[in-house]
Amino acid sequence: MANAANQHTCDGPQPSAPTHFLIVAYGIQSHINPAQNLAHRLARIDASSVMCTLSIHASAHRRMFSSLIASPDEETTDGIISYVPFSDGFDDISKLSILSGDERARSRCTSFESLSAIVSQLAARGRPVTCIVCTMAMPPVLDVARKNGIPLVVFWNQPATVLAAYYHYYHGYRELFASHASDPSCEVVLPGMQPLCIRSLPSFLVDVTNDKLSSFVVEGFQELFEFMDREKPKVLVNTLNVLEAATLTAVQPYFQEVFTIGHLVAGSAKERIHMFQRDKKNYMEWLDTHSERSVVYISFGSILTYSKRQVDEILHGMQECEWPFLWVVRKDGREEDLSYLVDNIDDHHNGMVIEWCDQLDVLSHPSVGCFVTQCGWNSTLEALELGVPMVAVPNWSDQPTIAYLVEKEWMVGTRVYRNDEGVIVGTELAKSVKIVMGDNEVATKIRERVNSFKHKIHEEAIRGETGQRSLQIFAKTIIESD
Repeated sequence: MANAANQHTCDGPQPSAPTHFLIVAYGIQSHINPAQNLAHRLARIDASSVMCTLSIHASAHRRMFSSLIASPDEETTDGIISYVPFSDGFDDISKLSILSGDERARSRCTSFESLSAIVSQLAARGRPVTCIVCTMAMPPVLDVARKNGIPLVVFWNQPATVLAAYYHYYHGYRELFASHASDPSCEVVLPGMQPLCIRSLPSFLVDVTNDKLSSFVVEGFQELFEFMDREKPKVLVNTLNVLEAATLTAVQPYFQEVFTIGHLVAGSAKERIHMFQRDKKNYMEWLDTHSERSVVYISFGSILTYSKRQVDEILHGMQECEWPFLWVVRKDGREEDLSYLVDNIDDHHNGMVIEWCDQLDVLSHPSVGCFVTQCGWNSTLEALELGVPMVAVPNWSDQPTIAYLVEKEWMVGTRVYRNDEGVIVGTELAKSVKIVMGDNEVATKIRERVNSFKHKIHEEAIRGETGQRSLQIFAKTIIESD
């Protein structure tokens, strides 16, 4: 990375400034990677007419660029796009959900001031921002676009099905969701969509616990959809037509313009950001020692950890299955000592526990026959593209809806439901893994379905019908209006 803050222009006549996209994202890996990828793809459309800057929370920015000799708080570049941090006054994304009302107001004000300063600094350096891209619901970004008179685009980095669920929640379905939130068997029929049971809706929309995080998210999305109703911004959806064609058609009338910009994730593997240190264990060599489709890969994403009880249940379930497994168990943010887990597996079972890994490398390995996943959208897209069947164990946010898509809509895996205490019971996990990994009719159909989607996704890419064409059309509309 090189420091980009001291760039100078030459004397004499200069060509018109390129269209400059400022893409703002939450400082969590599941948002940073899609945002970075979007920025790279936009910048590569035409380097002479498009430039991109990615701005994330300062704490995440420092983790990304901690090895730089220059201050990690400064603007940096990877030769394709620039990166600049913004501050919310707390600089710890994990604290946002527990802030008081006054603290949230101060955080919003600080974020607005910090992002506004970035807009001013970029303009002073001869790179004025001409379009702001907001990933999901970030109210301070709406403030910056409004106050500075800069067009705003919404980057929806979740499925179109989730976009539709949120839209209808804020447009006439809130009371229906609330009145049946405690009835998991209740089905809701949304316009243009297949029926969804309550427990397959985004968790924040059917929360019955008065959870602070749910309230925070619902309020933020309400402001976003009010902005979208009023300002009619363009919407970029990170999905593929082959996965959600009907839903994409159904949501088109609700927004001014919807662009489907999903793409092949494996092609950008080398550019991916890892917010956690990859384990030094030779897990790829360990996978090499196993036969084709014989290993269960277990990972529940980059945000949540889980309790010792949950760890024990998963371990018992996998011991019951008897298939070898590669299991990601992060230690950061955890008070309990899990060293016993590593000892137990090393001594009594054919498994490996690691703290973090390159997931695309693992899912690409021929020995992996099943992915036990929390159903984050990025992970689900990776599994589909690489043809890996899934056992869905959703936890929160969009994950229950994605699990529905995996199990019912696409039929590329099974789903494990948590008990009344929110725990994945080991015996239930074992049942689902046995279905997907076993030699049975259901497993055969699942493998056929996931391989069919894998081929359709790659055929779409070969024909040039992936989101890149849609992204080029979007970029052209912004460039021509600049």
